[in-house]
Amino acid sequence: MDPSRAFMKDTKRVVVKVGTAVVTRNDGKLALGRLGALCEQVKELMSEGKEVILVTSGAVGVGRHKLRHQRLMNSSFVDLQKPQMELDGKPCAAIGQSGLMALYDSLFSQLDVASSQLLVTDNDFKDPEFRLQLSETVNSLLDHRVVPVFNENDAISTRKAPYKDATGIFWDNDSLAALLALELRADLLILLSDVEGLYTGPPSEPKSQLIHTYLKEKHDDMVTFGEKSRVGRGGMTAKVYAAWNAASAGIPVVITSGYAPESLQRVVRGDHIGTLFHKDAHLWVDMKETGARDMAVSARDASRRLQSLSSEERQQILLRVAEALVVNEERITAENEADVEAAQLNGIAKSLVGRLTIKPGKIASLANSLRVLSEMKDPIGAVTKRTEIADGLILEKTTCPLGVVLVIFESRPDALVQIASLAIRSGNGILLKGGKEAARSNAILHKVITEALPKSVGPALIGLVTSRDKIPDLLKLDEVIDLVIPRGSNKLVSEIKAVTKIPVLGHADGVCHVFVDKAADINKAKCIVVDSKTDYPAACNAMETLLVHEHLVGTGGLESLVFALQSAGVTLYGGAKVVQLLKLPKAASFHTEYSALACTLEVVKDVDAAIDHIHKHGSAHTDSIVTEDRDVAERFLRDVDSAAVFHNASTRFSDGARFGLGAEVGISTGRIHARGPVGVEGLLTTRWLLRGHGQLVDGDRGVSYIHRNLPLDAEVPAARSIDDRTHALSNGNTINSIEPNMRNGPLSSKGVLSNGTVSSANNRA
Repeated sequence: MDPSRAFMKDTKRVVVKVGTAVVTRNDGKLALGRLGALCEQVKELMSEGKEVILVTSGAVGVGRHKLRHQRLMNSSFVDLQKPQMELDGKPCAAIGQSGLMALYDSLFSQLDVASSQLLVTDNDFKDPEFRLQLSETVNSLLDHRVVPVFNENDAISTRKAPYKDATGIFWDNDSLAALLALELRADLLILLSDVEGLYTGPPSEPKSQLIHTYLKEKHDDMVTFGEKSRVGRGGMTAKVYAAWNAASAGIPVVITSGYAPESLQRVVRGDHIGTLFHKDAHLWVDMKETGARDMAVSARDASRRLQSLSSEERQQILLRVAEALVVNEERITAENEADVEAAQLNGIAKSLVGRLTIKPGKIASLANSLRVLSEMKDPIGAVTKRTEIADGLILEKTTCPLGVVLVIFESRPDALVQIASLAIRSGNGILLKGGKEAARSNAILHKVITEALPKSVGPALIGLVTSRDKIPDLLKLDEVIDLVIPRGSNKLVSEIKAVTKIPVLGHADGVCHVFVDKAADINKAKCIVVDSKTDYPAACNAMETLLVHEHLVGTGGLESLVFALQSAGVTLYGGAKVVQLLKLPKAASFHTEYSALACTLEVVKDVDAAIDHIHKHGSAHTDSIVTEDRDVAERFLRDVDSAAVFHNASTRFSDGARFGLGAEVGISTGRIHARGPVGVEGLLTTRWLLRGHGQLVDGDRGVSYIHRNLPLDAEVPAARSIDDRTHALSNGNTINSIEPNMRNGPLSSKGVLSNGTVSSANNRA
């Protein structure tokens, strides 16, 4: 729930206005599915004790479709060749109203809900007695659990231009809904549209942002309206005008999509959807609040400034951050202790509290990892390939930052430090959203790190997203954000992939296995298994399933492993075979990430069965084999399709720092771009640099391609005079014929491979 919308749950009387674009399809026919879902939502609200009043549009649109069909059926071929006059809206309204109300009555009847029709005109509200009688009638209907369905009686309305006539009491069904909300003393007005709410510009434009809470002082000049509704009279302009008038009079208003499932329930529940209009909005909305797009754009600008610094300057930034962490350790620890205490009071699982806690020595360890990262070779601008395309035309493939990365991570404060340090080293802008349980820890760490950044770069390089409400907006910014890294469950990764066009590097479950082969050294196996499980049980690289070769059942090896784990405080759950052998409680699933001192145990026939089990139930994270049989080990290493596969080593080694990456932004279980622990290299991409001296393609007539591979440390030749090239071409020579002795000069003298042999491309040249 959005705290600013907590009042929604206490609303009693709700007016819901349904726009023509919601009621009808693109072809003008009634949208039966949407209307059916809407009626079900109304029934659900009524079952929760709400009083619901509907204001519906659509009669004119439905009637126009019917009249066009009627005219078509009664016209001759000759008549159809004549220009067709646009149908008058009044007869359309008269015909469409009966069909629209018949549908509402039918749909509500299926739900055992009674509905009533009330048609009104602008002039009716000029009569005080009418207004009094209207209120009494509606109150009586609501007392009898009947849904009043209002519509303007367009068929007999006397206004010539209802939307433009500023002298009327209401001008369309949006302003009618606002008027009724005031007359009938409603607690909430919901205006359903064909878009999610009010945007800063036309919703179809990528740069347009959804406004969650409308402030006239802030948004009035910011909003640019697009075209009016495809079928209705007013569109978003009319809705905003009606919403602002109602909100100013004390009726909260939400504009949201009538297409979304459970939109009414979500609004009344206080969820952060649509655009809220409220007379007190200025009390809780920051006029200087940074929008999602502004945050992402600022991070990109800062990353470009960071990239322009020298390698030594970026190195010094990391060292300053490391020093700042050490100096502020007491402040960081105090905020973390407050988070831990709150988590314990809220009954958070012990495994999650373990991840949340910054243990003694952790800050020093994090600072040291930053120092190690600073000593690594500068990753930006490294030449990975150098090719001489044609004589003197040199092409280089070089590394560069991705740009802006959004990382959504668990309640683990040390992850913020690791991710931020990798962003600095790789030259990327980063947006961080940590778990709410670590809010205070993340805030102080972010403050300490950004204060250590030089002013030439700016704190916007590392943005901290403090509200979940910004995430949907950020996920729409595919033209600004280059990569999303969600660290969490498969469900989280899947949900994010479903709603964004931005590439997603998934860090899913950590269901890691250790397989103890029949040829294992049991003492070595016990140590590896216990370490894999108990070194840090909440980590994603902790062992969650132990597979044991069936041969060890008869040799006592299985019992020895079980005793070692149980002695270390590990609770064991068995697969089908182990349950029969050892009478252990049965595991709920082989695909279980306990993140605690617990694991699954199962017996398998051989290494092939272990590999099959891992592929079927694992998460492709980290899996290890313990054996002294080299052939079996190599087979396991080759055939297990996981991001990290080990032999005679704890799964806990699957870590960016332990791999020598300095730190990690996560462990990717995907197969594209990066896999396993993702360090600096995983946050880089490449670009091409081409250096020439005036070469032209000219239909490929003026160039002779040689595509000669050059050593990465080859000197780039100085640009030659364009006059030399022009002179050579005027004599009928190709680029290859210009100064032929250059190939034997400084450039070709370095065209030697590391084994001392001369490049074959050089020989061909």
